[in-house]
Amino acid sequence: MHEVDMTKALILTVRDWWQAQPQAPTVTKIHLIVGQFTCVEPASLRYAFQAQTQNTFLAGAELAIAEVPLVAFCHACEQEYSPQIGTQYTCPTCQSPMAEIRSGRELKIDRIECTQRSPPKDNPVGTITKSAESRQVE
Repeated sequence: MHEVDMTKALILTVRDWWQAQPQAPTVTKIHLIVGQFTCVEPASLRYAFQAQTQNTFLAGAELAIAEVPLVAFCHACEQEYSPQIGTQYTCPTCQSPMAEIRSGRELKIDRIECTQRSPPKDNPVGTITKSAESRQVE
């Protein structure tokens, strides 16, 4: 289950970003892009994330995963095709072996949604309010 190790790396990456912020935001959602050819099981990744973020700065944050399909390119036919993971990787037209992967190996943070705590301008000592901001991490 390499999802546990991937989740640890994800948490460390987000923590580095979070610590670099001038004011510690509350992370509400992390959007990931995960290619099908990475063999990452989204349900296992969500479970590992939930288990590893309890009682941390990410407690309660949601993990949103966008899956990217595996797309290959056949140089002989000069066409894209969708290999069947685990069963058929060759070109369905000419049976050439898979030589180029165009998509499906992605594994990255797309963006992080968070709320920033700030006091109202008319009452700087009073109640703390939250305003939603979406941030992108490269």
